[in-house]
Amino acid sequence: MAEESKRYSDKDLEEFKELIINKITEAKKDLDMLRDSLSYNDDHGTNDTSPSFKMMEDGSETLSREETAQLAVRQEKFINNLDAALVRVENKTYGICRATGKLIIKERLRLVPHATLSISAKERENR
Repeated sequence: MAEESKRYSDKDLEEFKELIINKITEAKKDLDMLRDSLSYNDDHGTNDTSPSFKMMEDGSETLSREETAQLAVRQEKFINNLDAALVRVENKTYGICRATGKLIIKERLRLVPHATLSISAKERENR
């Protein structure tokens, strides 16, 4: 196997770079929306309603805020993983399985652009 075939071509890497940059842009927009919803402090007009309704409203809002905060953390992690994938593109090591050293199939990388494991290596890891 020639050295060149152990990595993706520069043309392929350019395609993946564009895909990753687009994913990062989308993910950052989503993260901004999540952060905005966390910082938005509206009482939904429950100031003058019954105390028990206000308590229920506050409880559901707290759960929703916790879920939103968890989503924001996951989104930050996703962006960090995409940033790392971009570094691998620049280093020309993108798409190489860290377990087997073989190329990860393009279809997987298009669906999961931050993947560092081939499907078979991922399945072995999850056993």
